[in-house]
Amino acid sequence: MDSATVSLLRLRVVADADPGAIARVVERFQNLNFVPRRMIAEIGTDNRIHIQVDICGMREAHLALIAQIVGQATNIIGAHWHRL
Repeated sequence: MDSATVSLLRLRVVADADPGAIARVVERFQNLNFVPRRMIAEIGTDNRIHIQVDICGMREAHLALIAQIVGQATNIIGAHWHRL
C-alpha cells in the first residue's frame, strides 16, 4: 500500500462499565489477525468505558463494518469511526 493512500482511522466506543466490553472490541481485530496501532480504554466520570482504537492500513469500509458489529454487542452504547 502506497504511503499516500494510507490513512489513520479511529474507532470510538462507549460501553457500560463491563470489562467484557473491551474484549468484544479487541475480538473484532483478533478475528482478522490485525493489530491496531494503539488502544486506550478508560472509565469516564459517567461510569462508562470509553475505548479508542487507532488503526492504520485498513479500508474505511471495513472499519465501518466493524463499528456496526461492535455497536450491536451487549452493553455497547455506541460505536463510530472517523479519519484522523
